[in-house]
This record gives sequence, structure tokens and C-alpha cells, in this order.
Amino acid sequence: MTMDFKGIGLRVGATVFFTIMVLFIKWLSDTVPVGQVVFYRSAFALIPLVLFLMWTREFPSGLKTKRPGSHVARCVLGCLAMFASFASLKYLPLSHASIIGYLAPVLAVVLAAIFLREVVSSVRWFGVLSGFIGVLVLVLPTASAADIDNAYLIGVGLALAMAVLTAGAKVQIRSLALTENAGAIAFYFALTCTIAGLATLPLGWITPTWNQLGLLVCTGFAGGIAHIMMTLSYQYSEVSKLAAFEYLSLVFAVIADVLFFDILPVPAFYGAAALIVVATLVVALKDGRQKLASSTG
Repeated sequence: MTMDFKGIGLRVGATVFFTIMVLFIKWLSDTVPVGQVVFYRSAFALIPLVLFLMWTREFPSGLKTKRPGSHVARCVLGCLAMFASFASLKYLPLSHASIIGYLAPVLAVVLAAIFLREVVSSVRWFGVLSGFIGVLVLVLPTASAADIDNAYLIGVGLALAMAVLTAGAKVQIRSLALTENAGAIAFYFALTCTIAGLATLPLGWITPTWNQLGLLVCTGFAGGIAHIMMTLSYQYSEVSKLAAFEYLSLVFAVIADVLFFDILPVPAFYGAAALIVVATLVVALKDGRQKLASSTG
């Protein structure tokens, strides 16, 4: 298995666990404050992160870093993105928030080319833009019917901020992953978000039921595993190559809707899913061949 295919496999796995995490958050969104969700999601993510470091025999030695400033930048960007993402769902329908959030992979490719000097091939651009078109095919029919008011504009602003911050965080992760321990990158992020979430306690938390507590804990475990896999993926492959695979989360989300909420996909979903799957396959297979040819030529 090549390095790129390891990165792709890990990125797809991360997308699955992020989808599971969002599923749990969706069940909690109407009853648990955003800051409280951020705290539990981050605090319990520390458990799989520490276990991973112990499994690789890098705890606590793996937490040492020569780039504390870069970790701070990654943590701040990621933490702000998490708060903006959760908050945007209070003002926007899920489909509207999704379409804006899916700008992040496109922005990440641009930022990777600028700051990491990644060579973005035409195949990678095809994958990213085809995936984004797939998202538009699915969500534009409902998004065009939105009632625009002040609350909606606040939601749009939050979703746009989340997309920009997420793109910046992904580029920072790739930069850190070249020299830093993957578990450490995810650990410091979870620790930062735990502290930030705890700081919202005076704003009013609820006493969770056992069912809510179970969902909060599972949110943390799923998020922790997802972050380990995502961070590891950037050790094996570039941001611009992995960006197209983020759109698979839309396919996984629709599958989750069918399985858990009895929401059947609209006909447009099949066209959108086809575009996304074709985009990821082209990037995975065609781009790999181009790299092999260039390295042997």
C-alpha cells in the first residue's frame, strides 16, 4: 500500500467517525448548550488520544514539541471553528450550513498551495470542484427557498467563519504533521477545546440525563478517534489530495438519515453521490498514477 493510499484510507475513516460524532450532536442540539457539548466532546476525546499515545509508547514523551507556537495556532483556529460550526446550526437549516461548510476543502487547497507550496494538479482541482458541485446539486434546491433575515445572516456569517477557520486549521495540521506526533497534535487540540468549553459553564449548563450523558461521552470518543485518523492522514498525503474525500461525509450523512431518522434521500442525492464518488476515485487513482509517472520519468 502506497503512502497516499494510507492517507486516503485514514481520511475516509476519519470522515466516518466525524459523521458518527455529528449524529450524536444532532440528537443533543436541541437540549444541551453549545459550550457544554464542546466540553464533553473534547474532554472525552482525550481518552482515546492518550490510549493511542500509550499504544505507540509515546506517552508522555510524544507530547514534547519544538513548535509550541504552531500548536497554539492550530488549536485556536480549530476551537473557533468548532464553536462557529455548532452555533451556526442554531440559525441555519442543516443543508444551508452544510453548503457553506463545504467551502472549507476548496479553501484548504488554495491555502495549501500558498503556504505549503503544494503543487495542486488539475486532477486534484477536478476532484475538489466536482465534489463541491455534487454538494450544490443536492442542497441548492432547498437553500434557494430560504427566508433571509437578521438571524439567517448571522448563521451565514458563522458558517463562513467556520469554513475559513477549518481550512486554516487543516493546513496547520499538515504543516505540524510533517514533524510532530499525530497524537500530540490531536491531544493539544482536545485539551484546548476542553478548557474553552468549560469556560462557558457560567453561561448555563444543564444537568444531563443518563441518555444525554451517554451521547455526550460517545461524541467525545468518536471525535477523538476521528481526529487521530485525520491527523495521521496528513502525515501520509497532502492537503490538496485529501480535500476531495471530505465530501464523502455528505454521502455518509444521508445514509445515517436513512438508518436513524427514516429520512429517504431525494432523487438529486443519487446524482450528487455519483459526482462525489467519481471525484474521489479519480483523485485516488489518476493522481497516484501521475505521481508515479513523474517520479520514474
